[in-house]
Amino acid sequence: MDYILDHIGIAVRSIDDALPFYLTVLNGIVEDRYTSDAPGVEVHVAVVRTNDKVIELLSPTNKNSPMARFIKQRGKGVHHIAYRVDDLDEAIQEARKKGVRFLEDTLRTNTRGRKLIYVNPASTDGTLIELCSYPSQK
Repeated sequence: MDYILDHIGIAVRSIDDALPFYLTVLNGIVEDRYTSDAPGVEVHVAVVRTNDKVIELLSPTNKNSPMARFIKQRGKGVHHIAYRVDDLDEAIQEARKKGVRFLEDTLRTNTRGRKLIYVNPASTDGTLIELCSYPSQK
């Protein structure tokens, strides 16, 4: 199984306040911008590409969203690192055989067709890792 760095998710209070750095200093471009109001997600997203790297700026849609809780507990900054795999179900099975635990309630397909799940940070020594695949792009 190959794990390829897909993107880095960064928690911010306001996408509009954070964007200028990524656009003017890092010469990034906004590839996509959307809101996910799904329960347990509730986040505004700006997908920024800088050269061949992708950063997702993530801001809460409301004060009770998981992203708002994250910022309150840990502050702004890196929220997660995402690795792309060819087959998410296979990657989950392989990882489970190696003792990796997942945050089961995070398994979903987002509004842009990316299938994803988060690894339990207890399995990664504290780092939130997303595994993802793009079934519609096969």
